[in-house]
Amino acid sequence: MSDTGHSIEEIKKHVRVYMFVFASLAVLTVVTVVVGYLELPFAPALIVALLIATVKAGLVAAYFMHLVSEEQIVRWLVWLSLGLLLAMFLILSVYYVDQGGTEIFGF
Repeated sequence: MSDTGHSIEEIKKHVRVYMFVFASLAVLTVVTVVVGYLELPFAPALIVALLIATVKAGLVAAYFMHLVSEEQIVRWLVWLSLGLLLAMFLILSVYYVDQGGTEIFGF
């Protein structure tokens, strides 16, 4: 039998991490559904839903896309991309309101 360089304990450790992430995603999905039934006003419901979705996306990116073990430059580029995306959303929102669109989030 060939030795792949991975011990059984190391593999079990990775499986435990993936199972924990899976369980966390499942719990957050249930929380999302429960929050949907609370009939919150639009703005708070949107904020809560986006916060939960951000945590879930972070877990998926960090563990299933292996960003947690990447080099620092890759992590920096991911954060830069997210920052630019948020800046674009902000610019679009300000432009929309400035052009006479309805107020965003009811503010």
